[in-house]
Amino acid sequence: MSTLQTVVFADIFDSVSLYETLGNERATAAITRLTQWLAETLQAHGGRVVKTLGDGVLGLFGDASGAVITMAHLLRQHLLRQDCLPLPLQLDIRVGIASGEVLDVDGDCYGDAVNVAARLCELAGPGEIWTTETTVMLAGNLAEVQYRNLGPMDLRGKANRLVLHQIEWRENEAPELLTTQAALVSNFAPVDAIRGQIQLSGHGIDMSFASSDAPVHMGRADHAQLCINDPRVSRLHARIDWRNSGFLLTDLSTFGTWVQFDGSASAVRLRRDACILHGNGKIALGMSFSGPSAPVLSFRVAGPSVHRS
Repeated sequence: MSTLQTVVFADIFDSVSLYETLGNERATAAITRLTQWLAETLQAHGGRVVKTLGDGVLGLFGDASGAVITMAHLLRQHLLRQDCLPLPLQLDIRVGIASGEVLDVDGDCYGDAVNVAARLCELAGPGEIWTTETTVMLAGNLAEVQYRNLGPMDLRGKANRLVLHQIEWRENEAPELLTTQAALVSNFAPVDAIRGQIQLSGHGIDMSFASSDAPVHMGRADHAQLCINDPRVSRLHARIDWRNSGFLLTDLSTFGTWVQFDGSASAVRLRRDACILHGNGKIALGMSFSGPSAPVLSFRVAGPSVHRS
């Protein structure tokens, strides 16, 4: 029998590279400790741990608000725990949450919400919680978090685009970038009119995206809109969002992203950070522009986002 549940996938971001950095024994111990802590924390706050997944946890909650509050609390606690660890052991967590009918079979769970939560966890960046509009509607306004509307997005295995949201759990998030549950856009309404366009070219790519196409992912992953087959590029290396009438580039990678605007002598390095793209310039992925044959994309921004103060 299926019941309405909220599914949580939480895993360690880019755990594969940790084995190269620390070696098999230390990496396995660090990942096991963090995975056990994830499971214990989820269970302590009313969730049911369905199973651990090597570097992550699959859990179920009977209500959406409980799932959202628990994962926000978990990431805040994890941030505090990181301060006590040496840099190589400071691991990032990402989370996907979805609500829907879930079928329980012999202790395991199945259903569309399970698949969607897994996909959202794959797409989330380090320290991010991604969820569906359904979960946000069920959770309602919560004092502990706010929601950032990411707009409609294609998910692997889904015929129709889903309106997705990022759950902001940090207490110092800029309020102008956020929305409340009451202001959410319907699945049947356009999230943003086409007010800008960005063209990216290089490394075998020549593509243009309107503001309504955002978010746009770039990386080695097959489902990235900008798929760049280069070992120096992370699976999901960076993301371009439409924010406040401008294109915002966010680095999600292991080794970083560099941006150089036309007319500037120096490049801006992004390390899990973001900057507004304007005018023309270049983006280097995984290594700086000075590196031999660095993976570089040229960009050109057209529309209202060209001029920003």
